[in-house]
Amino acid sequence: MTSAPRMAAASGRTTVQWVSLVFGLGFILVAVLGFIASGTSMEADPNLAPRAVGMFPVNLLHNCVHLAFGLWGIAAARTHDAARAYCRIAGVIYLVLTALGYFSPNGFGLVPLGGPDVLLHLVLGLVLAG
Repeated sequence: MTSAPRMAAASGRTTVQWVSLVFGLGFILVAVLGFIASGTSMEADPNLAPRAVGMFPVNLLHNCVHLAFGLWGIAAARTHDAARAYCRIAGVIYLVLTALGYFSPNGFGLVPLGGPDVLLHLVLGLVLAG
C-alpha cells in the first residue's frame, strides 16, 4: 500500500485531491476577481488589458478559462485518479501557456498572456505537473 491511500484513510482525501480542490477553488476566486476587473472587455494586449488585483492582465475569455479550470479542479477532487489527471494535464497546459505568453503575449489576439502572467503560469505549471 502506498502513502497516498493511507493518507486518504486518515483525512478522507489524498494529497493530490487536496491540491486539485485548492487549485480549483483558487481558479474560481481568480475568475471572479478577473470578472470584476475586466467586465466584458476582450482586450488581448497585456499592456492595455484590465488588470486583476492591479497586476495581472485579464479579459472575458481569460476569466472564463480560469472558471473552467476551477470547476474542473473541484470536480476532479472527488477521486484520486481524476485529481492526479487534472494536476498533470492542467500543469502541462500551464507550461504551454508559459511558452505561449513569452512568444505571443496577446495569445494570438485572444487573451492577454504576457507580462507577469508568464512567471505565474510557469509556477502554476510546475506545481500542478509536479
